[in-house]
Amino acid sequence: MRLYLSSFRVGEHPDRLLRLSSGRRVALVPNAIDGSPAEMREASLRRDFADLRPLGLEVSETDLRDPDAPRQLGDADIVWVRGGNVFRLRRALADTGADQVLIDLIKSDAIVYGGYSAGCCVLAPDLIGLERVDDITAVADPVMTGLGVIDRPFVPHVQSPAHPETSACDDLAAWYAIAGRPHWALRDGEVLVVDGDVTELLSGDHEG
Repeated sequence: MRLYLSSFRVGEHPDRLLRLSSGRRVALVPNAIDGSPAEMREASLRRDFADLRPLGLEVSETDLRDPDAPRQLGDADIVWVRGGNVFRLRRALADTGADQVLIDLIKSDAIVYGGYSAGCCVLAPDLIGLERVDDITAVADPVMTGLGVIDRPFVPHVQSPAHPETSACDDLAAWYAIAGRPHWALRDGEVLVVDGDVTELLSGDHEG
């Protein structure tokens, strides 16, 4: 299993993403921003392409609602799942069956799974608590189970004053801590890397 889980955007360790993958084909999954205004959605995706392409990666958008999405995911070397609303993303994964496709690809080590924010949160055993940060009413029937790829919740943007959700994320991390629930809490810039049996939390050089 190979994971590159960033708090925000590509993070400060893109070299580790490249080291995890022997290939350069990236399937960029945009569904966490389903429902966003078209202009905002396009601007967000342009930013993702601008982050990834200079690394020498060949990036293509893979909308999970596309009937060909399972093949596109399987043909990629890296599946990159961007941030946005975790409940929108989880609903899209469930509705399209892409959740099980991704679980199988990850656990068989067929791809590197990378992404940031909601794209990482969705890998936890469940999404309980994330309604404190994201709008759970964005979908009619929210799915609260996660993909169960990582063994604990992932909380991005903690102590990252440049990010608008940092206060809510700080509160969520504190809520997990009070409940005695182990979790990953990352500042923007930091990255959690899983490579087989080795898990590393790589620090960022700056906050925000």
